[in-house]
Amino acid sequence: MDLQTIRDSLKREPFLPFDLCLADGQRITVKHPEFVAMSKRIVVVTNNEGQIKFVEPLLIVSLDHHKPKTNGRSNGRSRKADP
Repeated sequence: MDLQTIRDSLKREPFLPFDLCLADGQRITVKHPEFVAMSKRIVVVTNNEGQIKFVEPLLIVSLDHHKPKTNGRSNGRSRKADP
């Protein structure tokens, strides 16, 4: 996995949570950009519960974004009922 792809996902506006998919089938969820620290040799992911995962970047095979939460409206505006 290209580390720049992860960096781009962390900077996305609005941020969209995603999973780091590892070669062994594990999925590590990134719920907020502040929960990740990266260098060339390690990716560190934490969560609200304080769990910490250290990941070798070469083991990250893909990145899957979560679907945005929708409220059932296509444009975010409420519709008024016809009289």
